[in-house]
Amino acid sequence: MVRVVLPQPLAALARIDREQTVEVQGAATQRAVIDALETAYPVLRGTIRDSATHRRRAYLRFFACGLDLSHEAPDALLPEEVAAGREPFLVVGAMAGG
Repeated sequence: MVRVVLPQPLAALARIDREQTVEVQGAATQRAVIDALETAYPVLRGTIRDSATHRRRAYLRFFACGLDLSHEAPDALLPEEVAAGREPFLVVGAMAGG
């Protein structure tokens, strides 16, 4: 089980708490976590990553264990602490503007 923390607007869209637990099939990767999240909450399809290309949306970032994982390959393994459920996988809305 992987813990996922969502930005408030996405949690509100799905009508769920910001922190959710998802069961990942196979290795814990960004792709596997988001696949599990979208399966559990279909309303989130296309909000975290593009539906066609599966690329991360421009104004969202991924963090875990104090690391910015936004530019890591989608199939790269997440840190063991995340895979074991001890630390959350964070989906964070990026700030823009000046």
